[in-house]
Amino acid sequence: MSFFAILFSYAFLTGSCTESPSQHINMTETKIPAGLKTDTATFGTGCFWCTEAIFQELKGVLKVTSGYSGGTVANPSYEEVCTGTTGHAECLQVIYDPSVITYDELLEVFWESHDPTTLNRQGNDVGTQYRSAIFYHDAAQKQKAEHYKEELSKSGAYNKPIVTEITPFTKFYPAEDYHQNYYNTHGSQPYCSFVIRPKVEKFEKVFKDKLKKKN
Repeated sequence: MSFFAILFSYAFLTGSCTESPSQHINMTETKIPAGLKTDTATFGTGCFWCTEAIFQELKGVLKVTSGYSGGTVANPSYEEVCTGTTGHAECLQVIYDPSVITYDELLEVFWESHDPTTLNRQGNDVGTQYRSAIFYHDAAQKQKAEHYKEELSKSGAYNKPIVTEITPFTKFYPAEDYHQNYYNTHGSQPYCSFVIRPKVEKFEKVFKDKLKKKN
C-alpha cells in the first residue's frame, strides 16, 4: 500500500488507555542477529499499549519498546509521566531492518494508527504525555517526517490541522516491565478485548501486505 493510500482509507484507531495494570510481567527480549544493519524510529501516538501491538506485527520490525521521550526528568516513572509535569510523551522505540521495511513505511503506520489532529489528546486520554510526536534520529528522518506532514496537510485528508510535533530525539527511557508487550501478554483482559483488539484488527485489514506471518 502506498503512503498516499491513507488519504482515501484512513480510519483512526483511537481510544483510551487509562486502565492501570496491577501485574508485573517481564518482557522477553528480542534477539537481533549479530551484524544485522538496523535503524531506529521513535514515535509518540498516545497510549503505547495500543500502538505497540500494531508495530509489532510489521515485517522488518525487530523490536518495539514502550517508553518515554521528549521530557526533562531523568528516568521518569509511569506515575510521574502521567502527571504531565515531566514533559515526556508516551512513545514507542522501534528497531527495524531497513532492507525489509523503510522509514517511509513506518511513517505510513504512524499516521494511520492515531489521530494527529488532536492536541495533547488521543480519545479519552488527555495530557501532554499523549501528544502526537515524531522524534527524529537524523536529518533524513526529519526531512521525511516534515515532508509527509506537509503533504497530508495540503491533501485535505483531515478536516483539522495536523498538530504532530517533529523534534530531535534526545533520550528514550523504557517504561516499566508491565507495560511491555502489553496486548500480547494481557489479551484476555477486557480493555485489550474491547479497545486494543478492534484497533489491531482494523490495522491488519489496511496493512495486510506488510504483516509478519503468524505461526
